Amino acid sequence: MNKNRLEAFSDGVLAIIITIMILEIKVPKGSGFMDLYPLYPKFISYVLSFIYVGIYWNNHHHLLQSLTKVNGRILWANLHLLFWLSLIPVSTGWLGEHHFAKAPVTLYGIILFMSAIGFKILQSVIISSEGKKSLLATAVGKDSKGRVSQLLYLAAIFISFFNEWIAISIYFIVAIIWLIPDTRIEKILIKKEKESI
Repeated sequence: MNKNRLEAFSDGVLAIIITIMILEIKVPKGSGFMDLYPLYPKFISYVLSFIYVGIYWNNHHHLLQSLTKVNGRILWANLHLLFWLSLIPVSTGWLGEHHFAKAPVTLYGIILFMSAIGFKILQSVIISSEGKKSLLATAVGKDSKGRVSQLLYLAAIFISFFNEWIAISIYFIVAIIWLIPDTRIEKILIKKEKESI
C-alpha cells in the first residue's frame, strides 16, 4: 500500500474528529455577548482538544514522512491510534457539558493516555519495520518527551479523583510541552537530502 493513502485516510479521520467537536458547541439563544458566557466550559474543552488533535496530526505527519513502506502491522497500529483519537469528541463534549466534573476529567485523561500509548505503538511498529538505524529510530532516540507525557497523564488521572482542576492543568501542561515544535525528523531529512546532492 502507498503511504499517501494511509496519510490521506488518517487526515480525513482527524478532520472529522475536529468537525464533530465544533458541532457540539451550539449557537447561543440570545444576541448579546453575555449569552456566550454559558458556552465557556464547552469552548475551553474544545480548545484543549483541538490543540491535542492538532498535535497528533502534526506528529503523525512527521511519523509518516519517515516511512518507506506500509505493511499490515502499520495499518493496524494506525487504526488503533485513530480509535482512541476518535473518542476525543465524546469526552470533550462530556467535559464541557458538565463543567469539568471529576468523572469526565478522568475519562478525558484515560483517552489522552491511551492515545499516547497508541502513538507509541505506531512509532514502535514503524521502527520495527524500517529498522533500528532508520530515520525514525534515529530521530526518536529515547523518546523522553513521550515517556514524560505518559507519566503526567497517569498522574493526572489519579489526581482527577481528588482535584479535577489540577488534572486539567496537567493536561494543559502536556499540550504546551508538545506545542514546542519537534524538528528531529525534519533535521534528519534535510541532512540526508544535502548528503545525496
